[in-house]
Amino acid sequence: MARTQGSHSDITGPRVREAALRLFAENGYAAVSMRQIAGEVGVQAGALYNYTPDKQSLLFDLMKGHMDDLLRAWAAQSVPETPQMALEQFTRFHIRFHHDRPEAVFVSYMELRNLTPENFEVIEGLRRRYENQLEAILRRGVAAGVFDVADPKIAAMAVIAMLTGVNTWYREEGRLSLPEVEQIYWSMVRKAVSA
Repeated sequence: MARTQGSHSDITGPRVREAALRLFAENGYAAVSMRQIAGEVGVQAGALYNYTPDKQSLLFDLMKGHMDDLLRAWAAQSVPETPQMALEQFTRFHIRFHHDRPEAVFVSYMELRNLTPENFEVIEGLRRRYENQLEAILRRGVAAGVFDVADPKIAAMAVIAMLTGVNTWYREEGRLSLPEVEQIYWSMVRKAVSA
């Protein structure tokens, strides 16, 4: 399909990323071709290279964008002083943020194996920055005597994995609302780390 007259990169570029994200989430990165992405957007395959150098760069940009958004959103939070309140805020924030972006979450976690070593290193660095936020909360709680965890780094990774798992099963039409799920998960997290 030919590029439509009057189309602009500020419109087509985001459409390329949206199409790639959807296709990667539905079919897996390895199964998606640049030609398929172009077909979804309505441009010729060669035109995609005006918006991305290659498919690997597109995957990296999607994953980095997700992590940048996550870190920016967490940084915008006003973190409470007490470790318990900060942990509750982190729990609820993580569930809500990820709930709103199921395709980005799926691609960001399932397609790490398809990144080049250089791109993997960047994404892992961003993931560690986010994990470090929770680890710092847990360390504060241990120092204050309100949390009892043998290894705050491992505990942080375990809590994040548990919270991210909500995306795999939660459905809006299910028996529980998202705030109810947040409350149940907060209760489990609190019990898991409480002194």
